[in-house]
Amino acid sequence: MHLVFATSLIPVVEPRSGYDIANRVIVDALRSMGHRVSVIGFLQPGAEMAERGDTMLLGELEVTNAKVGTAQKLRWLASALRRSEPVSVAKMHAASRSQVRQALASVEPFDGIVLNSVQLPGAFLDIFSPSPCLYVAHNVEAASAAQNAAGADSAVSRYLFAREARLLCEIETKLCDLADYVFTLADADRAALGVAGPEESGVLPLVTSIEPPAPPASRAPVFDVGLIGSWTWAANRTGLDWFLEKIVPRLPADFKIAVAGGLDDKPAGMPSNVEFLGRVPDAREFIRSVRVVPLVSRAGTGVQLKSIETFELGLPAVATESSVRGIAERPTNCRVADDEAGFAAALIDLVGRMRAGENLDVDGRAFHKSQLSGLTTALATGIDRLSHG
Repeated sequence: MHLVFATSLIPVVEPRSGYDIANRVIVDALRSMGHRVSVIGFLQPGAEMAERGDTMLLGELEVTNAKVGTAQKLRWLASALRRSEPVSVAKMHAASRSQVRQALASVEPFDGIVLNSVQLPGAFLDIFSPSPCLYVAHNVEAASAAQNAAGADSAVSRYLFAREARLLCEIETKLCDLADYVFTLADADRAALGVAGPEESGVLPLVTSIEPPAPPASRAPVFDVGLIGSWTWAANRTGLDWFLEKIVPRLPADFKIAVAGGLDDKPAGMPSNVEFLGRVPDAREFIRSVRVVPLVSRAGTGVQLKSIETFELGLPAVATESSVRGIAERPTNCRVADDEAGFAAALIDLVGRMRAGENLDVDGRAFHKSQLSGLTTALATGIDRLSHG
């Protein structure tokens, strides 16, 4: 089949965020199954598109709030208020309606459109809606916005997040009603979106690449415990703050703890054994330099790509239940604990065993193979629903 993948950000050569990784993997998996995939969307500045030949570029666009100034944020907010749209959707009007129509027309004929998340499809829903569609819900965006509203520290932020939640809910409902089949990345999201039935939706197990990970190799950890993430995103920051405030004080003072990734502000009063590294050149090399990986998600929907990457690398981990949502088969070297004492105790045990010379790494290729098989099977089911209307 010939499918159009309509997305805010197109797949790139070196995906870094969870959203970028998921986009690249879904498109690569569809192509590996023999389908032709044309992509329509924006390219973030500084990134390199993964496939030029079948990409209809709408232009370059920086969509990350942390990477733009106050003036741009205010322009996005003004556009959102004027259009009665969520801010995340209003950003997509950097492209005109005629530009989107022309991009879609340039790849005709096609068999259907994969509406990837809410942003671009939500901004131009009337243009995409006449075609048969599949919808990929990376998250339950309305629920994430509502969680952000509940945790906001000012009345203005609470109002804006609550507004996003209300408008995103309306768009998600329209997308689910329109689609011949809905994909989510976690099973719980199907019920949250009102499409829990097997004829309506299915779960896409994810990998970080359709290529298998490398075989297990010896490594020399530099840190006992290490975390990496996009900490400027509110849901991720909630998990980091929980770890720093509730778990770190329970860990031995000689534990070397590293936090990699962008931060708006470094928490004050941290003990000297906690090091903030900022952005690191190679995320995988950083994770491999850690004895045990804490997976600390406390909120959000969808799936945690950092958890999947950790399991593909075969590294020992301690995870909250939220960190392993959407992952059916958890590796044997992953402990799951939501209570603070249990989480800290699991870290102390695993780090102690590794310090004593025990190898707790496993072969991540088995996990990857299982996930990839589930991904292609789920995609095949959705495409079958699309082809039969």
